Amino acid sequence: MNKVEVRNLTKSFVERRMKARSPKSCNYHEKCEVLAGIDFTVKSGSFTCFLGPSGCGKSTLLQIIAGFQKTDKGRVLIDGREVSGASSRHIFVFQEDGLLPWLTARQNVAIGARHISDRRERASEEQDYIEMVGLQGFEDHYPHELSGGMRRRAEVARALITNPEILYMDEPFGALDFVTRLQMREEMLNVHAMFDSTILFITHDIDEAMQLGDQIIVMSERPSRVKADIRLDHPHPRDLSKGELAALRKEIYFLMGLHAAL
Repeated sequence: MNKVEVRNLTKSFVERRMKARSPKSCNYHEKCEVLAGIDFTVKSGSFTCFLGPSGCGKSTLLQIIAGFQKTDKGRVLIDGREVSGASSRHIFVFQEDGLLPWLTARQNVAIGARHISDRRERASEEQDYIEMVGLQGFEDHYPHELSGGMRRRAEVARALITNPEILYMDEPFGALDFVTRLQMREEMLNVHAMFDSTILFITHDIDEAMQLGDQIIVMSERPSRVKADIRLDHPHPRDLSKGELAALRKEIYFLMGLHAAL
């Protein structure tokens, strides 16, 4: 069953940059097409990763699906209904650190638990989710006292405690060091195995997409189109160095125009 359907989605912006991002960029104040006829579907309960060059419109696409922006043409359907705005059942984790600095880790997680009226039940749920992401012992620390990985874990716990139908994640691990990123990938696989949430996840890391995704959507340069819609049914953990996955990894590198990396 499809959870998300994107049909012929098109989006343009007026270029605000006075200095061109690249030789192919639109001129200042020129109307610039970012997304051009995007089509794909996402199955309920799946983990879908989006890959594409910087500036191709991945974040814009995710924000349109989440209801934060309007499309110029085309349709976005969730559970068969056209998206008309943001939903409290769908949670967005942005690239930037989203914790409130004046609240502790527990208090930040508690923001997502406001729907639980019983105080004892709410406190128990908060602790369960803190432990689920490995933050036990750091509940009363403020964000500036936590590492980057710990702050990301707190944000994930805050999102999950709402029991979202859809979890949107826009490069959530982009600012983390390599080892912490690997740890967070493992956390996300564990989280996805425990919940029924559909996850839409933007990344620039091909290996990350292949290790996490049930589906990988590869997008082109602007005006962006879907270059490939790849479904993976391989069990976890995945060894990307052998067999079919190694060949697929090489194919995605070529799709991304990264021939020299091979």
